[in-house]
Amino acid sequence: MIRRLLARAYWALSRWRLVTEPAPTRPTVLIGAPHTSNWDFVLMLAIAWRLGVDVRWLGKKSLFAGWRGPLMRRLGGIPVDRSDAGRVVSEVVARVHAGEVFGLVVTPDGTRGANTHWKSGFYRIARETGMPVTLGYVDRTTMTTGLGPTIELTGDVGADMDRIRAFYADKAGLRPALRTEPRLTSEPRGASLS
Repeated sequence: MIRRLLARAYWALSRWRLVTEPAPTRPTVLIGAPHTSNWDFVLMLAIAWRLGVDVRWLGKKSLFAGWRGPLMRRLGGIPVDRSDAGRVVSEVVARVHAGEVFGLVVTPDGTRGANTHWKSGFYRIARETGMPVTLGYVDRTTMTTGLGPTIELTGDVGADMDRIRAFYADKAGLRPALRTEPRLTSEPRGASLS
């Protein structure tokens, strides 16, 4: 209740507009892209709280150090040790298979810098759990943010990523110069991640 009230106040006062499709009705992998600023975190919480979506999100392990750890976990954070990122996929899959219900927010373009490709963890998690993927976005050019369509991944990486690229083609992020094109390293080789 308090979270929804805070979110309503945020959207009433913010210069950003919430333009969104309805929240997914079942557990989903929520893509947060383009991820170009720390402010994306605030927008993500405001979207989730306004729509009543219970979210978990992946964050670098250092965010959970000291006094921040309990706060970040309370906000839905799951620490990621970047030296063993593959283990996180296994842990999240185990949580879903154990019956935990949540929307998992993933920023596949990684840190807030221009990278060469997206990380494939979101794809592997969605395929291994059977969860759909919801396309969340931030677009500074229109000052809008929200949730786009929820799609089922087919296992055809190229075709799935073409659909994702089409949605994000006109989404700039908060800092457009740091935007990463939605492309997985496996695409040129045509490898399947299923």
